[in-house]
Amino acid sequence: MTMPVECSKYAPVIGLEIHIQLSSKSKAYSSDSTTYGESPNTNVSPVSLGHPGTLPLMNKKTIEYAVRLGLAVGSDIREYNEFARKNYFYADLPKGYQITQHETPICTGGEVLVKDKEGNPKIIGITRIHMEEDSGKSMHDIDPFNTLIDLNRAGVPLLEMVSEPDFRSGEEAYSYLSEVRKLVRYLDISDGNMEEGSMRCDVNVSVRPKGQEEFGTKVEVKNMNSFRNVQKAIDFEIKRQIELIEGGGKVEQTTMNFNAATGETVLLRAKEDAHDYRYFTEPDLQPVVVTKDYVSEVKKHMPTLPAELYKKYVEELKLSKYDAAILTESKSIALYFEDLIEHTQNTKAAANWMMGDIKSFLNAKAMEIADFPIAPEKIATLIQLVDDSKISNTVASQKLFPLLIEKSTKDPLTLAQENNWIQESNQDALQEFVQAALAKYPAKVEEYKNGKKGVLGLFMGEVMKMSQGKADPKVTNQLVREALEK
Repeated sequence: MTMPVECSKYAPVIGLEIHIQLSSKSKAYSSDSTTYGESPNTNVSPVSLGHPGTLPLMNKKTIEYAVRLGLAVGSDIREYNEFARKNYFYADLPKGYQITQHETPICTGGEVLVKDKEGNPKIIGITRIHMEEDSGKSMHDIDPFNTLIDLNRAGVPLLEMVSEPDFRSGEEAYSYLSEVRKLVRYLDISDGNMEEGSMRCDVNVSVRPKGQEEFGTKVEVKNMNSFRNVQKAIDFEIKRQIELIEGGGKVEQTTMNFNAATGETVLLRAKEDAHDYRYFTEPDLQPVVVTKDYVSEVKKHMPTLPAELYKKYVEELKLSKYDAAILTESKSIALYFEDLIEHTQNTKAAANWMMGDIKSFLNAKAMEIADFPIAPEKIATLIQLVDDSKISNTVASQKLFPLLIEKSTKDPLTLAQENNWIQESNQDALQEFVQAALAKYPAKVEEYKNGKKGVLGLFMGEVMKMSQGKADPKVTNQLVREALEK
């Protein structure tokens, strides 16, 4: 999409509201299952349906997960937490209201580090993180005449994470979403799958003339099921608002839908103000007190976060920033690598195996590292065999690694021995091959002595052929050079 020339006159201001569906086994205020993909309207009960006489009960995991996320982004954790009813009518909201936190969010402040569109680090401020429950799901594409309602999702615990309006482009929003998804996966609080609705994002977009401090009128955009669609929606909305203002129009505060097929935003409804929701204190839930001791206990069991691992890999292990970024992108990959470097001191070789053969195999098989058949300690043994010059890198990668995938219970050294892949590094044995190679090409020996050093490769190849590929290349190279220099 080509941005208008007038874009240089305006500065976009963007804020994100992310709804993170938590991975607890039961719902926020009832014991109903949260299992995804069950038959419609089976994970429900009188409590989640809001039947008269039923009472909600707070899910402790929701509190724990909120504290985990707050600690991870450096938020202040509120001690006294109250709940509110957010009242509105919608077909998939069975109670007619949503239990949420209005004026007492459990987390305030904090930050997430992203990359701007130039690739430079940028801090995105966090306004608040609060606990609430999800609504059901309306489906419009199954029946041509009716909207179908599935209430399985109603009551599933959510954390709403509201950013400061610190974004200035769709690229920054994409980077932020990637970081938040990575974070919730490391924290084990959500799988972060936007395609399944586990992470949903609403975007607030406005534009203002450059140099103006006051924000423009914001437009909220909903209905985005991928990071790329969030970026596209932001880019389109910036363009639309600028063209509207340049054409003499006025941006109205509205809620828009994003149409992924057309790449455009379309009007959904006029934006409600907070008073339209008639917030009031939830009468059926006692306030939750989150003590400092509780926060300390949660902090004690926090996993190592990606930023810490990235710093460790770059500063302590001396890996490249690119390698460190790839190794920390996925928690499961990072955990496998952490296990691997427990068994080998050659961390650079370990990173190369992860980035090369292992990653290629996983991609080819569309497999997760959790299903990878070779244990980390056996990859460490492969590395040691190469470091000890018992096998070559080529044999390790092209022969032993594929065989180990098939026979993952066997020891790599045993497999190498059984298949006669152990390198010959005995100098006396190799010396015979070297002398035979030189005797075979006396003219080439003279060429080498006359300065044509490139023929060294001929003798190396001949020794490899005679030894059936088992000659240690380093030792062989040294012996050939010594023999030719005599």
